[in-house]
Amino acid sequence: MTSPDSGLRLCRDTSIFSLRRMTINIAAYKFATLTDLKPLRERLLARCKEWNLKGTILLSLEGVNLFVAGGREEIELLLTELRGVPGLEELTPKYSESAGQPFTRMLVRIKKEIIAFGVEGINPALRTSPKLSAATLKQWLDEGRPVTLLDTRNDYEVKLGTFRNALIPGIDHFRQFPDAVSRLPEELKDQPVVMFCTGGIRCEKAGPYMEREGFRQIFQLEGGILKYFEECGADHYDGECFVFDQRVGVDPGLKETDSSQCFVCQTPLDAEDQRDVRYVALKSCPYCFKSPEEEMQARLAQRQEGIRRATTPLPGAKPSENLRPLNIPAACDGQPLIDCLSALFAHTPREEWLRLCEDGRFLDKDHQPMTAADIVRGGQRCFHKQPLASEPAINPDIRILHEDEAIIVIDKPAPLPMHPSGRFSRNSLQSILNTVYAPEKPRPAHRLDANTTGLVTCCRTRHFAKLLQPQFERGEVEKVYLVRVQGAPERDDFISEAPISAEPGDLGSRTTVAEGGLPARTEFSVLHRYADGTALLEARPKTGRTNQIRVHLWQLGWPVCGDPAYLPGGQLGNTQTLPVEAPPMMLHAWQLSFIHPVRHERVAFEAPRPRWAGLDTSGSLAGIES
Repeated sequence: MTSPDSGLRLCRDTSIFSLRRMTINIAAYKFATLTDLKPLRERLLARCKEWNLKGTILLSLEGVNLFVAGGREEIELLLTELRGVPGLEELTPKYSESAGQPFTRMLVRIKKEIIAFGVEGINPALRTSPKLSAATLKQWLDEGRPVTLLDTRNDYEVKLGTFRNALIPGIDHFRQFPDAVSRLPEELKDQPVVMFCTGGIRCEKAGPYMEREGFRQIFQLEGGILKYFEECGADHYDGECFVFDQRVGVDPGLKETDSSQCFVCQTPLDAEDQRDVRYVALKSCPYCFKSPEEEMQARLAQRQEGIRRATTPLPGAKPSENLRPLNIPAACDGQPLIDCLSALFAHTPREEWLRLCEDGRFLDKDHQPMTAADIVRGGQRCFHKQPLASEPAINPDIRILHEDEAIIVIDKPAPLPMHPSGRFSRNSLQSILNTVYAPEKPRPAHRLDANTTGLVTCCRTRHFAKLLQPQFERGEVEKVYLVRVQGAPERDDFISEAPISAEPGDLGSRTTVAEGGLPARTEFSVLHRYADGTALLEARPKTGRTNQIRVHLWQLGWPVCGDPAYLPGGQLGNTQTLPVEAPPMMLHAWQLSFIHPVRHERVAFEAPRPRWAGLDTSGSLAGIES
């Protein structure tokens, strides 16, 4: 219930039988200076429950606003109780009857305002705009007087009906009315304006506000639309009037109409709306119905906003200490911590690990310092405490392309590490997704290098991960990459089956070996050869070795443009993750296809092409950005 703003008349059926079986509804408001609101609230709530009344009473220091229904005698008892409050002696309700109780409970609330407006200095208890009776307004309209009718109600109320040719301010809440006033034509300030609402309460504040803003001929319709219906019927009015209870709408005869209200979006629905195929009780209506595609886009828009908030500013920009988990492998069971570290990270000198141990940088599962000589066990979880530092900047332009109950498909930007590692912790895809999807922790089903862009699929639960990840491990996922290389292969189609080293080199890179490596196969097709000596290829990895595409192309003599690790001439670089301002590494996970873990059918996804993957024959690397 937004506001008990409506007022209805007492039907003139004097039949004792009718009065006994009908529910009496009253609507009333009174601006007055009230005090001791808490005791008054408790007293009124107790009385209403004793009398089996239901509805809402709003109390404020500025007055009372109510809409209550129940038995005739009990309603009169409530009015007597209210009129005994100083300032409410002349409280005058509007009556109506209904076949049943339109409310489900009794509420008595204390509010800052009895009708929310949010403008200081407007006090209807002291002064309101001149009131115009319903009969006088009808006379003016009959005579064709030049007058502007201003509807102060919300758009969803206006939808059911309003005065003919009325000016509609276009607001969703009465608090927006001052902004709407600022958009009114300047010449209106010197013309007669008659404002109206359901029962009059909003005009009590809207009128003085407009006068303060320079409008010189402001009138308010006394008693609102419903008083006009009572005295003048349907003349000059089209449609019905929205009321704030389960009746939804009443016609000019003050009879309940067949209008309903959407359970989801609360939009009033007339008979035509309820015949619309998009109207499903308790689920949707023509105004909130979304097709599956529209629902998807709405969800994705919310996720994108969550990503924006989670990365503005970048979470790793503030210096902090990070605890990096270290899981001891079975091969290191029973070894001193220093021997385990030296074996796992051979590229770092043993002396450096000794120094870090002496500085207390390694902690056990209880976060207690460990020494270099401490014996570790297979499966044990330790932590490497990183020093206080900011993390390098990353590209936060993460795009979510698809989301359902099982998977999330992402277009990953670069540079952006997948997982916390090295200098990156909070500035990683996993950390950002954990923030956006909390309390969920999406699990990547595969991974891309920090410098590689394109499709990444995450599973929303461990259960779905167990169903999808094995498809990648078994080579059942179809993957297509776009890659721009230095040089132009002569053949349009070629294959590399060079084995990939199982052992990490410097910075975690992999190199090809003649024998003893892991089997690997990548199929390549040339899509375009550019005038600058580069070429755009399509790559289809049939196995999932680390850096497989980059290593195969490097071994063939066509290294990936922008690759900081696999350089021309068979050289290895000393950079792992590119800085944000560096030219991009031109490798893009373009297409992905697998069996959906819930639908059990093959689904396919495609990421937008990066700029460097265009087919313009004049294209060159100069000035190209990702």
